[in-house]
Amino acid sequence: MSKAFSSATLVAEQMAPGVLLARLSGDWRQGPKLPGAEAVEHALAEQPVVKSLEFDTAGLTGWDSRFVAFVTKCAELCRRGGTEFRGDGLPENVRGLLRLAHAAPGKVDTLRPPLKVSAFQHLGERGIAGLESARGLFTFLGQTIIASRKLVQGRAQFRWADAVQAMQQCGPKALGTVALINFLIGLILAFVGAVELRRFGASIYVADLVSIATVRELGCIMTGIILCGRTGAAFAAQLGTMKVNEEINALQTFGISPTEFLVLPRIVALVLMMPFLCVFADIISIAGGFFVSVSSLDITSTVYLSRTVEAIDLKNYLLGIVKGSFFGFLVAYTGCLQGMRCGNTAGAVGEATTRAVVAGITAIIAFDGVFAVLCNALNI
Repeated sequence: MSKAFSSATLVAEQMAPGVLLARLSGDWRQGPKLPGAEAVEHALAEQPVVKSLEFDTAGLTGWDSRFVAFVTKCAELCRRGGTEFRGDGLPENVRGLLRLAHAAPGKVDTLRPPLKVSAFQHLGERGIAGLESARGLFTFLGQTIIASRKLVQGRAQFRWADAVQAMQQCGPKALGTVALINFLIGLILAFVGAVELRRFGASIYVADLVSIATVRELGCIMTGIILCGRTGAAFAAQLGTMKVNEEINALQTFGISPTEFLVLPRIVALVLMMPFLCVFADIISIAGGFFVSVSSLDITSTVYLSRTVEAIDLKNYLLGIVKGSFFGFLVAYTGCLQGMRCGNTAGAVGEATTRAVVAGITAIIAFDGVFAVLCNALNI
């Protein structure tokens, strides 16, 4: 049988018993459509017994990668049908490419079971990895402190426009989420406090419970956790994407410090905005307790507000503000740290974002415990 497309021709015929010869001629680089391996496949199916497939390329005037793909398809047909593939009649370059393809390592090696690692070796590897991670953490902290000192001295490569933009992202645009969560926290505190205090006839102290717990602990903690999942993750994703796109390397090539130019504006923005967010969260949470007390408990609005003013003192109020600012630093620091330590793949950006959220929340809870111990020791 014979098929001709443009100037490329394929003829598949039986030369000897059990031998199928494919004559290839013409230019296999031209034409919108070139002969396919279907003719060879039909010839193999029509012949009763085909032991080998040979090629005659004496009339071949040109070829490219499509010709190599055609020959590879013929070899695959022979392998599936149990026919011997003889490529002696092919051009030398084509045979060389086929040899390279067959010499490539297969996927069998990837299925080998992993080597068994002893428990001590595994423990040592985890310990070394932990030390390297801690070293990177403190190295980044030192770089941040040096950049902050340069900012105070007016020598940092710092743009206030970037800091203002970050303030807008983590400040006004976060008010809705902060208000919703803290209002619900105030509701919950008031309900739980009312159930327990009602047993002792002390429902009036619900206002004291909500105000002190909010101003001293829950306002700054919940705001920090909210911003950790919202802003800290965004910082990690932004810096991680810049790391993948080689933008951070480009800044270093131009002599610009990524810590001063990218990290410092985000840390400054979050540290400056957290006190205002904490004050806003305190007011909203107290309003949630006010709503429950006035609507569900026999407490008038005047009594609730007067008890709230008496319960909140300057010491507790300032403690919440200081803790909020420190939690803002933790959120920005962990987010920027994970973003700067991100890998060079798209999946690494997601992993860095996840690590930033987990590390930020863990750091907030851990340092809140440290604050509790210090305040107890200092009688605050």
